[in-house]
Amino acid sequence: MARSRSHRPLIAPAPDQQTGLRHALRHTMAGRLIVVGVAIRLLILAADAIAGPLPTFFAVADTVAALAIAIGAVYFVVRLFIAAKRRLLWRVRRKLILSYIFVGFIPAILIVVFFLLGGFLLFYNLSSYLVQSRIHALSDEARFIARSTALEIQRAGGRDVAAIVSGRQGNAAQQFPGMSLAVVPFKRPCGQTGGDAAATTGPIASAGPWAHTDPPRTIPPWIDCPGFGGLLAYSHPIATSPPDETHMLVRAVAFPDSSLPGYAVVVDLPVNDEVARRLRTETGVELGHVSVVEDPGGKREVKPLAGRGDADGTGPRRDAAAPGRLEQVADIDVRDWTTGNAGQVTAQIRLSIGEIWSQISGEKRPSGGRTVGQALLFLLGVIGLLFLIIEALALTAGLALAKSITGSIHELFVGTGRVRQGDFTHKIPVKSDDQLGELTDSFNSMTASIEDLLRQAAEKKRLEEELRIAREIQMSLLPQGPLLMPGLAVTALCVPAREVGGDYYDFFPIDDHRVGVLIADVSGKGTSAALYMAELKGLMLSLSQIHTSPRQLMITANGIIANNLDARSFITMTYAVVDLRERTMTYARAGHTPLMYLPGPGCSEPRRMQVLVPDGLVLGLKLDSGEMFERLLEESTIRLNAGDLFVFYTDGISEAMNEGDDCFGENRLGQLVEEHAHLGSAELRERILREIEAFVGTAPQHDDMTMILLKIDEAAPSVEKATAELAESAESR
Repeated sequence: MARSRSHRPLIAPAPDQQTGLRHALRHTMAGRLIVVGVAIRLLILAADAIAGPLPTFFAVADTVAALAIAIGAVYFVVRLFIAAKRRLLWRVRRKLILSYIFVGFIPAILIVVFFLLGGFLLFYNLSSYLVQSRIHALSDEARFIARSTALEIQRAGGRDVAAIVSGRQGNAAQQFPGMSLAVVPFKRPCGQTGGDAAATTGPIASAGPWAHTDPPRTIPPWIDCPGFGGLLAYSHPIATSPPDETHMLVRAVAFPDSSLPGYAVVVDLPVNDEVARRLRTETGVELGHVSVVEDPGGKREVKPLAGRGDADGTGPRRDAAAPGRLEQVADIDVRDWTTGNAGQVTAQIRLSIGEIWSQISGEKRPSGGRTVGQALLFLLGVIGLLFLIIEALALTAGLALAKSITGSIHELFVGTGRVRQGDFTHKIPVKSDDQLGELTDSFNSMTASIEDLLRQAAEKKRLEEELRIAREIQMSLLPQGPLLMPGLAVTALCVPAREVGGDYYDFFPIDDHRVGVLIADVSGKGTSAALYMAELKGLMLSLSQIHTSPRQLMITANGIIANNLDARSFITMTYAVVDLRERTMTYARAGHTPLMYLPGPGCSEPRRMQVLVPDGLVLGLKLDSGEMFERLLEESTIRLNAGDLFVFYTDGISEAMNEGDDCFGENRLGQLVEEHAHLGSAELRERILREIEAFVGTAPQHDDMTMILLKIDEAAPSVEKATAELAESAESR
């Protein structure tokens, strides 16, 4: 089947390459920029070769020409990329192949690279941790030696200090070659700063080579009786080292148990070749060049101790990096001996992943001779190889599937083009008994019914628009805004269960001190109930101006409604007349939900919610000529006091159901109103609505919800003042 022109890719036949290049350079802005730029640069090169160095102007022109060439080249690269992508990705088969590549191989490669980088990062951080951990261990050992030496001198009563120091140094030197020990006078009580910095008496006794630096003559003021143990930096001129050569030493200071010690024991452990060798043996990390980190602000500046000129070999030698070792830089915390400032030195460390792994794995050889770690690594390699094989098989299967899928997709592409042109009679031949065949059959079924679906969608849209307009009209029939009458605080809400509903409430100002309050519920929901509701509004608006008695109004309304209402429908209603001058409310109930009444705080009885249920039959029943309705209907009057609260509501409020079909109930509503009666009318309304929504949860709304809250203001104005405010409000409207 020939494809329509609208379905063909917009790719023109490839022109002659020389003609296309010539056209691009002569007839496009980017091509002209390249031609002009190349010409200017060639002229400048020729002039420079003939006349020698050129003025600055020619250098600027050369730069501008190079910029023009770059702009033109970028433009053509972008255009070439767009054309290549369009030609490469227009066919679905190529898209599938690229998708398999990006979904299969590239994520696998990224995963491998991610774990490799993660492993290197782990071993780099672990090597820094091992170096600092070993240095901290040396610091603890030096503090122990210094502390034990100070206590031994104290037990000896200060006698034979030199012998004790020499013996201690000799014992420790077997484990720490190069260790030096000195006893330094201390001339201040514990807890007092200053006093020793100016002393120049020198050490009482010392032992050890002290090849790295001179023994300390005093204890700095920042060190107190708890002692010190940490890492210091020192430097000295070494003929074979750079001028900025820096070394590290672990120094510990300890005092005897006394509030006024007379001496301090100082132990120095230089970080020399032996320490570096032990570090490599125990951790697999080799320590290299060390340098002090300079602080630009000077707040953490650390000055290395002055070393001895004959101290060659006290620091670790910087040999060439061994094959298979990785180099990195680690920051190590040090202290300034004179000031106590904290600082850092950077140390070059060389690590061997194999040696570190051997140190931290704690491997034990099983009976076969292979270590557990090696077995796990071998297993990990096998799993990785299987992963790559599976990825290759997946790509091969994807390429095979692409060919079978794209044929059906092409047929669907042609079919959708016919549908887009309005041809719903086109059928695609079903060539396979698989999911693609089912898809083709579904497409044929869709084209057979799509026109009917479009017609139904248009009709549904029209009905939804009409219902939206009907809802707006119905909402406009309800009172717009709160009732403005001094002495009353009235608020209401109406939430239809569908687009339109049969609940209705209204306020009818009778004169300057009386107002009628109506709430009604037409049986059923939807459009029919909404139409009866609109009819009821006009009827009640007229009758409220004729009858001031709620009972007489309902009797008249029943006689009219019964003759016009469908036999299957009826209306429940509560109508009340509030008289602010007489301080009374007269009401009648025609089969509606009870009226809730909460007396104000000034009543003599306990303030409890009361349910007012006068007798009355629903409106519109054609059981008789109206005699039964008139006989059963009762009218009641209640005295009003400041703070009285009345709740008018429909059954959609009390019968709101949750997912378990439990009703909200009148008791819960009464308790809620009684608990929050101190709130304003609007706040109380929102509170009740939130509680109902929380109770219902995700269950659908099954009936219209309407409620009126009528509250007698606690500071109700006098009748004259109320009348004046009403008149002023009427004039402003």
